[in-house]
Amino acid sequence: MPDLNPLVLDFLLTRRSRPGKLLAAPFPTPQDLTPILTAAARTPDHGALEPWRFIVLTGAALPRIAGVIEARGPDLGKTPEDIDKLAAVYRSAGCVVAVIASPKPSPKIPEIEQTYSAGAVCLALVNAGLAAGWGANWLSGWISHDAEFRTRALNLATHERIAGFIHLGTEPAAPPERPRPDLSTITSWVSA
Repeated sequence: MPDLNPLVLDFLLTRRSRPGKLLAAPFPTPQDLTPILTAAARTPDHGALEPWRFIVLTGAALPRIAGVIEARGPDLGKTPEDIDKLAAVYRSAGCVVAVIASPKPSPKIPEIEQTYSAGAVCLALVNAGLAAGWGANWLSGWISHDAEFRTRALNLATHERIAGFIHLGTEPAAPPERPRPDLSTITSWVSA
């Protein structure tokens, strides 16, 4: 049995994502990101397929992403307010890691399990970013489900999807706690 690690358990019981739109400079450097990405890549990966990858977006890439959001929004029937709100998040960002679900052909591991693994990478990346002292937030949004956006903004292959955009930066203040699930309503105990 693994050794008890109360510090890690306390971190997991109190961790709190930070709103992406509130994250500010300084932002993680490539050197800062390396251990965070390394921790995220330790996500359980049945069959060692590595059915995900990272695209680190910084500098001019972020306003370019905002521009693609502004161009695609009207075609997707989004209101100017919805478009402006999402584009503003990327215009003000300084470091965003796109986690790409990139399933591999496998006779043993169904594609859906590979997709679950990519989602787990997103949470692991957020947790590693928070543990490293950064503010972190996992976002997706309507744009991440648009095939043309995926091609124009990130040059993804047709079989690839965006599992999440992980925004990292410095938080100006700790956010307040939010309501959490009532375990009694979401947990069943089965012993027979």
